[in-house]
Amino acid sequence: MVSGEEIVVLAGGTGGAKLVRGFADVVEPERLTAIVNTGDDIEIYGAHVSPDPDLVCFWLADLIDARGWGLREDTFAVMDALRALGVEVWFNLGDRDLAWCLERARMLAEGLTPTAALARLNGAIGVRARVLPMSDDSVHTWVQSSRGWRPFQEFMIRERAAGPIDGLEFRGAEQAAPSEQVLAAIAHARAIFVGPSNPLASIAPILAVPGVAAALAAARAPVVAVSPIVGGEVLKGPTASFMAFAALPCNAEGVAQFYGELLDGIVADEHLAHLPTLQIDTRMDDAAARARVAERALSFANTLGG
Repeated sequence: MVSGEEIVVLAGGTGGAKLVRGFADVVEPERLTAIVNTGDDIEIYGAHVSPDPDLVCFWLADLIDARGWGLREDTFAVMDALRALGVEVWFNLGDRDLAWCLERARMLAEGLTPTAALARLNGAIGVRARVLPMSDDSVHTWVQSSRGWRPFQEFMIRERAAGPIDGLEFRGAEQAAPSEQVLAAIAHARAIFVGPSNPLASIAPILAVPGVAAALAAARAPVVAVSPIVGGEVLKGPTASFMAFAALPCNAEGVAQFYGELLDGIVADEHLAHLPTLQIDTRMDDAAARARVAERALSFANTLGG
């Protein structure tokens, strides 16, 4: 277990959550901060659902279900009851997951910020690392396909992420701002990692919040991306369709091109000639693999200058 200055991970989706969980095994949790995409947030069933931050929280608490989302061994009595009442249930939430999101909605209605509300929720499940929404302001990711513009969750679930993708917007981003906690975490970081998340759908919303990209560029810590593409294939999600929309190759080179000058290095299973590279297998199928990738990535970052 490594102590010292803060480790920061920009995260979204399963890949980012797995990397954060890996770091929790190799650094003191109090030194670990995840800055997480909230462009996927949705208000439904009277609840405020924040899928990416909640995914990170449930992974950190070792409560994640084997299906890869939601709480382990959760039940779905409320969803079943809604269906029995004739409600179209297209967004599935387990009963305990729904309670978590209802409590968030209650706290937000009382005036707490999303950052403060999430901190309270995490305290209830024993998460010691900090999980920060990318902003306390509303930002919503919209995706354009052949069926028109859709909010991200509707595109992913109702349309099953059917490509090709013709447009991508982060609505509200221009009016949003990062929280003081986000900017302080970046400024005081020992190392900053961009998780193996979908660069366009999961990390770009974070970078679209004014001030975040500038803070990363000014950070004294090295910024290292972990590629979400292994063996030329995307391990999970529609990353390939989003990379094609951006006219980027679906490989580590495309990931590096997207992040550009923000990066000081990359962790990938292929070597890049123009960027310092740690060439390793980045699959994180179990706890040992997650810790291995995190530990190797941290050692690599320590060799780089910010």
